[in-house]
Amino acid sequence: MDALITRLIGEGPIVTDGAWGTMLQAEGLPAGSCPDEWNLSHPVEVHAVARRYVDAGSRIILTNTFGANSFVLEKHGLADRAAEINRAGARLSQRAAEGRALVFASLGPTGKLVMMGEVGEDSVRRAYEEQAEALAEGGADGLVIETMSDLAETRAAIQAARGTGLPVVACMSFDSGPAGLHTMMGVSIVQAAESLGQAGADVIGANCGNGIDAMPAVCRALRAATALPIWIKGNAGKPRLEGSRTVYDMTPEAFAAFVPMLIDAGAAFIGGCCGTDSHFIERVATDCSRARVRRAG
Repeated sequence: MDALITRLIGEGPIVTDGAWGTMLQAEGLPAGSCPDEWNLSHPVEVHAVARRYVDAGSRIILTNTFGANSFVLEKHGLADRAAEINRAGARLSQRAAEGRALVFASLGPTGKLVMMGEVGEDSVRRAYEEQAEALAEGGADGLVIETMSDLAETRAAIQAARGTGLPVVACMSFDSGPAGLHTMMGVSIVQAAESLGQAGADVIGANCGNGIDAMPAVCRALRAATALPIWIKGNAGKPRLEGSRTVYDMTPEAFAAFVPMLIDAGAAFIGGCCGTDSHFIERVATDCSRARVRRAG
């Protein structure tokens, strides 16, 4: 296991951050625009999001680079600026961390289905290599591949990320099937755990898809399927539409009530996904701190 991950596990449970889209929208990000481009045009606002998570107690923050691979950026006419956007995202989060938190940079889906033959695995891997290398150049301490549903795409991303020498976290979204324990592409937790571990992930987990209330069951299934550390970031409950807006009604207090269950289920890294913000992470950090005190005692 990677030395940094081993150290963090010994200090756990580790608080990660919450949603970036939710926070950037509060900073004025227009609907339908490219969030990742804000690393260049709105660095003050992006830095502010990262800093709020650090101040809330995150020991690992991510980067505003979830959609900063060339496939996604191409839709905004920005594919040729992928490396620049990723380097800027990593630097902004590192500057906000100021040594108080680690920066694990975010890599999201390409939007292309490798399993369905929509794009070749080599093309996807090259896109992730470009992104991962730029994030490493920007000073990332680790890489988080997240919100994945396609196993072939996730494995390609892990292989690309491993080329940087940084620790790699790989997360899929499990919200389909009778028990909600499969990805939308039909990948089971057991299949994911086996395949992602073989591909070289240092940590595996789940994010998005499910509300936090479903994550203890997902975490238990992951824990039963792998010896690797588990990373969990659930949504703030189920979303509802309010006009054109997606709204999450769960409060930070209700969200944090699931933290002890996640710790009991084996989660080593805990944070939030869609609908969460720094207030949620502040409550998560309080509960994780109590767990560390109990563990030390």
